Amino acid sequence: MSPVTHGLLSWLLANAPGIDRRGRIAITLAGLAPDLDGFGYPFEALTRDSAHPIEWFHRFHHHLTHNLLACVAIAGCAWMFGGRTWRVAALALAAALGHLACDLIGARGPDGNQWPIPFLQPFSDLGWSWSGQWGLSSWQNAAITIAALLAAAALAVRRGISPVELVSPRADACVVEALRARFGGKKPA
Repeated sequence: MSPVTHGLLSWLLANAPGIDRRGRIAITLAGLAPDLDGFGYPFEALTRDSAHPIEWFHRFHHHLTHNLLACVAIAGCAWMFGGRTWRVAALALAAALGHLACDLIGARGPDGNQWPIPFLQPFSDLGWSWSGQWGLSSWQNAAITIAALLAAAALAVRRGISPVELVSPRADACVVEALRARFGGKKPA
C-alpha cells in the first residue's frame, strides 16, 4: 500500500484513548517505518538506464524491515521516543505489524510482481504471500485510502486534531477550523 495510506491508518490507530501528540507521532512513524527498507528507490531509479544499475530497492525492499524482529525494534523505538508507555509500544507494534498485513494484501507491483513478507527474517527466508494480492493502484487500496481520509476528517471535526498535527500544530488548527466551518462541529475551547 501507499505510504500515505500506511500513515493515515497508523495515525487513526494512534488516536486511542490516553495517547498524547508525542505518542501519536511515535505510533504513526512506527506504521511508516517498515518502508525504511525502500531507501534504495531513488538510487535505483537514477541508475536504471546506466551500464551498472544499482538494484538496492529490489534487493532490500521487503527484506530488512518487513519482518517481526524489525517490528519489535520499531515498537521499542516508539516506546523510547513516544513517552515510555507500554500503550504507545503496543500500538506502535500493532501499527508496524498492520503495515506488513496491508502490504501482504495490497502491494503487488504494476508488473504483477508479488513482494512476499519475510516475516521470520533473519531466522528464515520463507516469505508469506497471497495469490490474491491487490495491485498498488487497485480500487481496493484507493477505497481504503479514501475511507481513512474520511475517518481522519471526521476525527478532526469531532476531536479537534488531524494528521497535520504530525508536522505542525499551528497548521493543524487551521485544517481543523476549515473542516469544522465546512462540516460543523464544536469550536475548541
